[in-house]
Amino acid sequence: MLKNDGRVSGSAVFVYERGNPFMRLDKYLKITRLIKRRTVANEACDAGKVMVNDKIARASYDVKVGDIIEINMGARPLKVKVTNVTEHATKDTAADNYVVVS
Repeated sequence: MLKNDGRVSGSAVFVYERGNPFMRLDKYLKITRLIKRRTVANEACDAGKVMVNDKIARASYDVKVGDIIEINMGARPLKVKVTNVTEHATKDTAADNYVVVS
């Protein structure tokens, strides 16, 4: 059950459930700079090029800590494990939100 505990942004894509933050997949890909633009992330999800935990994921999937995201765009697929979900990340701190698996 979703609960708004006062820490939700005005865009309502960053929420908490029992103290664990999660957000939409397309926004997470943009914030972490795994994909440059949110519209490109949305299109990649629609085309089936993004998988979460070995399942094709929609852009509206709620990313949580511990999820494994695989992006099949370009020459080599990228697989990362989500270590943190934050609403804002600078260029220097964006990579702190995930660990590259392969």
